[in-house]
Amino acid sequence: MEVYRTEHPDPQWERTDWRNLNGEWEFDFDFGKSARDRKLYEGAALSKKINVPFCPESRLSGIGYTDFIPAVCYRKVFSLNEEERKKTIFLHFGAVDYESFVYINGQLVTTHIGGYSSFKADITKYVTEGENTIFVIAEDDLRSSRQPAGKQSDRFDSYGCLYTRTTGIWQTVWLEFLPKSYIKSAKYYPDTENGTLTIIGSVCGSGELRARVSFEGKAMGETIVKANNSLFTMQIKPDELYLWEPGHGRLYDLELTFDTDSVKSYFGMRNIRLDGRKLMLNGQSVFQRFVLDQGFYPDGIYTAKTDDALKRDIVLSMQAGFNGARLHQKIFEKRFLYHCDKAGYMVWGEHANWGIEYTNAVAAENFISEWLKALERDFNHPSIIGWCPFNETWGYAEITLKNRLIEDVYRLTKQLDPTRLCIDTSGHYHTVTDIFDVHEYEQDAEKFLNCFAKIDEGIINDNIERTDHGSTQKYNGGPVFVSEYGGIQWSEKNTDGWGYGTAPKTKEEFLERYKRLTDALLDNPYINGFCYTQLYDVEQEQNGLYTYERDNKFDADILKNINSRKAAIEN
Repeated sequence: MEVYRTEHPDPQWERTDWRNLNGEWEFDFDFGKSARDRKLYEGAALSKKINVPFCPESRLSGIGYTDFIPAVCYRKVFSLNEEERKKTIFLHFGAVDYESFVYINGQLVTTHIGGYSSFKADITKYVTEGENTIFVIAEDDLRSSRQPAGKQSDRFDSYGCLYTRTTGIWQTVWLEFLPKSYIKSAKYYPDTENGTLTIIGSVCGSGELRARVSFEGKAMGETIVKANNSLFTMQIKPDELYLWEPGHGRLYDLELTFDTDSVKSYFGMRNIRLDGRKLMLNGQSVFQRFVLDQGFYPDGIYTAKTDDALKRDIVLSMQAGFNGARLHQKIFEKRFLYHCDKAGYMVWGEHANWGIEYTNAVAAENFISEWLKALERDFNHPSIIGWCPFNETWGYAEITLKNRLIEDVYRLTKQLDPTRLCIDTSGHYHTVTDIFDVHEYEQDAEKFLNCFAKIDEGIINDNIERTDHGSTQKYNGGPVFVSEYGGIQWSEKNTDGWGYGTAPKTKEEFLERYKRLTDALLDNPYINGFCYTQLYDVEQEQNGLYTYERDNKFDADILKNINSRKAAIEN
């Protein structure tokens, strides 16, 4: 079985002493959710083989079972030599959907709730020199309305804008070997005005902590602080200031050392803020020329086959004239964010809130807990310019206790990360937000133009029908971001697919409609960004600028010319 995704899963926190556990694992379905009762973790071999990190619904997993899967089991044998056994050993999971139970040599070492967040376990006291066994049980019930499901279909088949499900392990699994004293965490706070980076983190052990900074191989300075089993704060001023900007991911390399522990990392110097209606990056007005990216792949579903496939989506987007993306209804893996960081590609981080019943206490707890983990995990990525915990909260804003959860999650997000912007809920309905964003799929260019013609008077026409909800969304001024529009259907192969509105009859008609809709937004001095739906087709949704296989539908240069001209608000 060929092993995929062998690269280090976290380039922003990389140690040399690690081992990738992707590849062949024993596997079986647990349709009765009885694996724990049957104590399969005590050593029983499983009947099937699966290629980790691909979910069993995918072709690349070697399984390809797409019906509902209530639970799955994984088993992997690994060996430790004498030197490895002497160290502190962590077992890492990039993501497992949804509730995980992890056993080492028959003993439960950790549980985890959340299908999109990363987690780890200290397995030092559970392993021995020689052979050891990992056993993982993952339970999944997206129809329970208690777990964030994103765009995973709640029916047998995919339909509308809901697609093939993901169950179990879908990101890299790896071991990490640490000395007894080690660096536990670090958060980076760039200050472009003063040219400094503040680092706040924690260590296990006591001693001197050193930070060395370089840029393209040239030393840029270092600093040393004392740390003793607690939080530390340090500040360093690189000798030369290079700003992270759209299209120019100027990244500083950072090496953190503590006793014999060494972590390879990086950071970007950039600042995000609002100035009236404008989005300011490093003090300069920047227009968000964004595209919707859902992070689906025809052969791996939630998981890209290769690291190059992750990078290619960013390249294709930039070739079409986009400078960023809404990462939609999915917490993307850190390797993707790494490529965004390197490319100078701006993104909004979003949770997979669809499918969850917000008024249920357990559902709200599950949602908030996982969102906090996402904020913590991805805090240091310069490409993330803002957070968006919710998308289109249909049916929630109209209840008696309306908007309290959405407002509280917004405030919590801002408290945990005051360095970025936050949209409370993208599209419908806003309660408290840094940017008033709108989803508008009107296909008639004149009507679309009129939707935003009176922003200066405090009026935004929202043509989305909500006969069951009433007109509850009110615009009270402030920055405007049209974060979903277009969605024009076009496919030369799939006549059963769908998109928004009536499909054009020719490519020329498509491009003319695309241009007129986009021009309406670029020419409006009150709009600070757009996000076109979408970058590539996903299964039956045939409104991408590229096919699901990432083949060209249109001349990318034509799209780039439309997207990249200067926006009125940038003047």
